[in-house]
Amino acid sequence: MTVSSEDELAGLKAIGRIVADALEAMGRAIEPGVTTLELDRLGRGFLEAAGARPAPEMLYAFPGATCISVNEEIAHGIPGARRIAPGDLVNIDVSAEKGGYFADTGASFAVPPVTRAVERLCRDGRRAMWTGLRQVGAGKPIAGIGRAVGAFARKNGYTLVRNLASHGVGLSLHEEPTEIATWPDAAERRIMTEGLVFTVEPFLSLGADFAESGDDPWTLYSEPRALTVQYEHTVVATRNGPLVLTMPGH
Repeated sequence: MTVSSEDELAGLKAIGRIVADALEAMGRAIEPGVTTLELDRLGRGFLEAAGARPAPEMLYAFPGATCISVNEEIAHGIPGARRIAPGDLVNIDVSAEKGGYFADTGASFAVPPVTRAVERLCRDGRRAMWTGLRQVGAGKPIAGIGRAVGAFARKNGYTLVRNLASHGVGLSLHEEPTEIATWPDAAERRIMTEGLVFTVEPFLSLGADFAESGDDPWTLYSEPRALTVQYEHTVVATRNGPLVLTMPGH
């Protein structure tokens, strides 16, 4: 969507804060022995208490309120009986709707003990996302996001998953502009208009180039198998640069 009024912006900020706070609460609850279903129930309770509805379930009949992916899973993991173990890398993606507005956020969490490589991957995953976010602004090329993230990944020795893209959001979970590459895309010619709402969510990896399907209709795995992190914010392109909607407690 394109924000055209203060009321719309207020609605987006409200749902943005809700999903950010839910993600933060779920992240704090990650510890060895907890199941991904228990984490999901915590997230569901947080969203519903705030008057929000989980978007994947509402729109796509996803079997959970949130997506929780562990280690070799990199996206759309189904919450269930899997218990978090020491050394796991857990990605949580939270998206929801309230008052007709949608926001989408995600982060990866490493469960101690953490190797130096995984600690660095998580740190650099956040840095990659912010590298992309700094390219956001009214009148700027969408391609600038992928170029900047691609340069960051290359400089620091990472790969980027190239078939999981950022996307427009706001009045639905996925809308125009679709398929916003967080890797260099020479064919990208679109320009960010003022008020454009979308996600920035690079998948930074220790070697994976793609996401592939597994045994169920939802869970995606790294290909080739390699630890991968995703960090995601919902953002508005403004004349003053990026307005991040999914910061907790603001």
